[in-house]
Amino acid sequence: MKMLSGKLTECRLSLHNPIADDGDELHFCSTCAFSDACLSVGYGKHDLSALHCLVEHVGPFRTGAHVFRAGDPFRAIYAVRAGTVKTCVVDKDGKEQVLGFYLPGEVIGLNAIYPDQFPCDAIALEATQFCRFSFPAMTALATRMPALQQHLFRLLSKELGAATHLAADHTADERMAAFLLDLGDRYEARGFSGTQFRLSMARGDIANYLRLAAETVSRVLGRFRNQGLIEIEGRAVTLRDRERLRSVAQGECVG
Repeated sequence: MKMLSGKLTECRLSLHNPIADDGDELHFCSTCAFSDACLSVGYGKHDLSALHCLVEHVGPFRTGAHVFRAGDPFRAIYAVRAGTVKTCVVDKDGKEQVLGFYLPGEVIGLNAIYPDQFPCDAIALEATQFCRFSFPAMTALATRMPALQQHLFRLLSKELGAATHLAADHTADERMAAFLLDLGDRYEARGFSGTQFRLSMARGDIANYLRLAAETVSRVLGRFRNQGLIEIEGRAVTLRDRERLRSVAQGECVG
């Protein structure tokens, strides 16, 4: 990855809306969704010129704008460069169900591989930019690059794992603790702060995603604050004690 100056690194850690560094002819951009997989097996950016040619930068999408809608034909996957996205479905009665949230460096659209159309809506929660990859072209390239193919499989597996966790019988405290830790871990994996970040999604969206009432989300966050686990002001969150939060997420009692 490109070595950034200390000043720029400090700036990235404090941004409420992380922005991708575009890199150069030798270095991946700072939120590249595929760099870790490729670098781990020795692929440099020069080796990935074929993949780079598939990339189309799109956006920014304004807050509330649809990136794609349920039923749209599946032609591409989207890697988030900056901003945050939620995916959701709307039932016949108009009730929305939030399926997930996606941060810089993460990919949306993989759940459309079958039946070859998007099964959900993707909506920008703030000004959001993407790298858009033609999926047929990427699939052809992946047959020549095993690391790329394996990374796509891992991304699919991660989505299935998240759905399984939500389906399990967890308490409100366990779900909220796991949610906050997951966000922190995902930000940290992309080089941002894993303990200080902004909840770009509304409380109602969080509640919907966690299968909780909005009042329950507010009550649990207040309890975590009183217990010294987090600091929260508006949408700005600081994880003060990640180990104790982890204990909560695992169902252990925390005084």
